[in-house]
This record gives sequence, structure tokens and C-alpha cells, in this order.
Amino acid sequence: MAPAPDSAAPAATDQTVAEIIRSRQHLPGALLPILHGIQDALGHVPPEVVPDIAQALNLSRAEVHGVVSYYHHFRSAPAGAQVLQVCRAEACQAMGAQALWQHACTRLGLQAAGTTADGAVTLEPVYCLGLCASSPAVALDGQVQGRVGPARLDALLNRPREAACP
Repeated sequence: MAPAPDSAAPAATDQTVAEIIRSRQHLPGALLPILHGIQDALGHVPPEVVPDIAQALNLSRAEVHGVVSYYHHFRSAPAGAQVLQVCRAEACQAMGAQALWQHACTRLGLQAAGTTADGAVTLEPVYCLGLCASSPAVALDGQVQGRVGPARLDALLNRPREAACP
């Protein structure tokens, strides 16, 4: 006999999302604070909560989805254990970001942006990390690095993850 599905997890997610919407929908420009709250609580903005957000703010689902998909900070699926962002903006492109992107895809076994099969790393393009003078730039788990080539990228990915502070 198959185990019963865990209905507590979706209910907890629904409660979390409802509370975030309720606590922030009165704010001016409430969409971004709500999306940040959901992303912080769940690690992503699940597509199934978009209609709830849209209804609460009297927006269309397309408007909410457009904001989620426009900003690189928001994701609609859980990220891997590590998140690697490679800058794809013009200054980085001029300094080899395309080759670095291809190296990252090959190294991680990905055809394009996405998460490795083992869930270890999520690869994402971003369009400016603010290190234009030190390009190409990447961010690994939010830590920005400049002048990154393939060897340095490999070293960053091979480095043991820092333990969380107690």
C-alpha cells in the first residue's frame, strides 16, 4: 500500500502565503514586499500562489507572473543547494562571459540555466552584478566574484560550503 500523501505541507504553504499576503497587501507597491516575503519563507514563489497574490492585489495573473519572471531574484522553483549566477551583461560579455557561461553549463552538465540532476547547483543568468570593471563576474550563493575564468569558477565550485553560523 502506498503511503498517504503529506497534506500538511501544502496546507502549511497555503497558510504561510496567506499570512504574508494579509500582512503586506496594505503597503504601497505591495507586490514586491509580498513576493520577497514568499521567496524568503519558501525559497521560491510557487506558480500556484500567483492567482492568490493577483486576487489580493486586484492584479492579473499575468502582471504578477511578469514581475516574478522579470527580476532575477525571484524563482518559481526551488533552487539547488548552491546558486551560481553568471553575469550576462555587456561588459562581462565583452570580457568572456559567454565562454564562462558555456564552461559552467558543461561543468554542471546542463544545456542552459537550471538545476543539476542531483540538486547541488542552480545555474542562473543575471544581467549585472555591479563588477563591470572586474568582469566577467559571478555570484556563488550571493558572494560576488570578479575576473572569473574557467579555472577560478571550477575552484569556487570545488570549495567546501561554509557552515552556517549557530
